[in-house]
Amino acid sequence: MLDTAVGDAIENGHWIDSLSVLPSYISGPDATKILSICPSLQKAIKSSKAVVFGESCVFSNMFIKGIFDRLEKDMDSFGIRLSVGQGRPVNTNLGSEHKTGSGQHSDTKDLGGNGTSSTGASSDRGSKKKRGKGTGSTKGGSLEKDDDNEESIPVKGKKSHRKNKDAGASGDIKHGGKKTSEKMIEENANIFPDELIEEKVLAVAPELEELGGSDDSNAPLKLLSSHLRPMLVDSWAKKRNTMLSGNAERRRRLLDNLQKQIDEAVLEIQLYEKALDVFEEDPTTSGILHKHLLRSMGTPIVDKVLITLDKDNKLKNGMEVEDSEDHVQLSTADRSSLAKDLPSALSLKAQALIEALEGKRFDSFMDALRDILEESGLTFKKLDKRLERTMLHSYRKDLTAQVSSENDPVAFLPKVVALLFLQAYNKAIQAPGRAVGAVITLLKDKLPAATYKVLTDYHSTTVKLLALQAAATDDEEDCTSDRMRERKEDLEERLMPELKSLVLGTNKE
Repeated sequence: MLDTAVGDAIENGHWIDSLSVLPSYISGPDATKILSICPSLQKAIKSSKAVVFGESCVFSNMFIKGIFDRLEKDMDSFGIRLSVGQGRPVNTNLGSEHKTGSGQHSDTKDLGGNGTSSTGASSDRGSKKKRGKGTGSTKGGSLEKDDDNEESIPVKGKKSHRKNKDAGASGDIKHGGKKTSEKMIEENANIFPDELIEEKVLAVAPELEELGGSDDSNAPLKLLSSHLRPMLVDSWAKKRNTMLSGNAERRRRLLDNLQKQIDEAVLEIQLYEKALDVFEEDPTTSGILHKHLLRSMGTPIVDKVLITLDKDNKLKNGMEVEDSEDHVQLSTADRSSLAKDLPSALSLKAQALIEALEGKRFDSFMDALRDILEESGLTFKKLDKRLERTMLHSYRKDLTAQVSSENDPVAFLPKVVALLFLQAYNKAIQAPGRAVGAVITLLKDKLPAATYKVLTDYHSTTVKLLALQAAATDDEEDCTSDRMRERKEDLEERLMPELKSLVLGTNKE
């Protein structure tokens, strides 16, 4: 009778507690002995079609696979995430007491998948169990061999640390099988503690609840959960490795694109940096120019580097990121947050870069930028003399065209000053409004007297116009608007044409 009941349960993809068909005086240990000589069970165990959990419960591997398939489809509900900083898997559904792993895992080896049955230590027979039901997935066939032995959980994800652009983006996946380090196995196994698996199992097979309710590590439900754990770990690891492999190409494209943008930006910023040397003896103007260059050209570079390295780090750790190319200006808090989430060495370089960006010395910023690029495996392209001449030629041509076509009298001033500075010192400059007067003063000995006179008149008139605009009110009796119009007309009709003629004529010579 027992042999027939067990055989039917196995063939139909169910589970059965042998105590439910044995006489009431048969205890758990006795049931284990009887099962050991049950022909249908021994045949099923040898062919990997059944597993014994506890003293008396027989589970068809079809039943187990049905549960596993449903848990695997619902893998996202386990709450597994990768920590950005370390790339280690953590389970967000667990309290702190679970995040170090389940202690039951080490107590539940040889769970029947290797052809042996697991027997419990409890001598209490307990209540009679009913014959188990199927989970709804009763497809024929036995479980795959990769769950036959719990000790060989094939966690295969391993990537080398990125120290250069090619190696870092390769995303190599090394398959280790049994050679995988025990530490990695433990880290991945800890994200599927028995308690959580039990909860998920009961959600898909509530009839198994009668097998739980005990703190005994050899209770059938606990053993079933421990049996499912290496299967879930293996499935999760394979999915993660597939994602990492797919992310490798995305990382290559991401970093190649960053390198191209950085090359252009770094060369341009070095071109403007050379003008700072001219103002070394004027600390006030030098400080203004340093800060302006940091804000106008340094900030976009820092934001681009931090955003890209953050995406690269997430892709390396198997996390999803958007492929957005939006140019977003970050706040100081945003930059600090991104920097702290990077790997340790890179994080320190990133924080140093942010500090340099908010500092007063452009050379310190360039050193910090070079450091983080090298740490990321990217290159810092140095501006050589030949390239500098080429860029200055292009810059001169573009700036001349802007001066020639500019009609806004206020916007015209910094452009014409930059062009005159280029003609005098053969250097590109970015001068904010506060520094324009100092730059003009520096040009006094470099310009013809007539040109310098018109330039200073233009500057003083522009300053007066801006002051009037700032003081303007809506009062109809206020004569400020008339004075503003006079200043603007003087700039547009007299000074701008004259200055354009002098500057562009000098440029052509």
